[in-house]
Amino acid sequence: MLPNAIREKWNAGKPVINGWLSIACPFTAEIMAEQGYDSITIDLQHGLVGYEVATTMLQAMRASAVTPLVRVPWLDPAAIMKSLDAGAYGVICPMINTREEAERLVSCVRYPPNGVRSFGPTRANFSAGSDYGQHADREVLCFAMIETAEAVANLEAITSTPGLDGVYIGPADLTLGLTGRRYPTGFDREEPEVVEVIQTILQEAHRAGIRACLHNGTPAYAAKAIGWGFDLVTISNDVRLLAGAAQASVAMARKLIDEQVSPLPASATEGY
Repeated sequence: MLPNAIREKWNAGKPVINGWLSIACPFTAEIMAEQGYDSITIDLQHGLVGYEVATTMLQAMRASAVTPLVRVPWLDPAAIMKSLDAGAYGVICPMINTREEAERLVSCVRYPPNGVRSFGPTRANFSAGSDYGQHADREVLCFAMIETAEAVANLEAITSTPGLDGVYIGPADLTLGLTGRRYPTGFDREEPEVVEVIQTILQEAHRAGIRACLHNGTPAYAAKAIGWGFDLVTISNDVRLLAGAAQASVAMARKLIDEQVSPLPASATEGY
């Protein structure tokens, strides 16, 4: 089986930069995969992506060295196992709130006797290697999302779950869960009480010997998170990158056009 490059970077003491795909398009996936990310996650929860298209996106990314991950829609055995069978090298599962849920997640990712994953690596047997079944439990990554007040209250129990490789923080839902609507939703939190919880999750994960991952909106905040000690940082997603680049391009064009085109003198408009 081809080794998981995320694990290799971590073993070398290096952080991982993760990209994010919400658009259901193999070409978008192929473009993003060539931009230098260490890993890229296909979002089946909030992204406009279904299983069949996600599989073609995984195929499109295979030509690059990027490691493919999938965020599954929910703690659903079918979604988790099918994503892995399609070739994902790890799953991120939302809304894990208890030790029991974390154990169920792990069991869906690992083959017996370590879990209950059914054997049938339809595409992974080709994309990862014909010996996939012998090495998948060691290579495939399992991440639980911590994004509610309940999860924070059960943090020690969740992070100590055997077989869990890391926790992934969703700052927007975490902020909603902790503070209600006192703050606007979004990434890159600056509120002291939210930052304190984010850093507590990071510290508790490392205390348990697992990895900590954070979703970010900007490269600057991602770099700050790496400085705090996060092992994987996600920087924006394809939707925001496309919208931001398009907006900046149009704004610059309008600015340059306005600078070059002076208004017509009053005499030139007489008679209109």
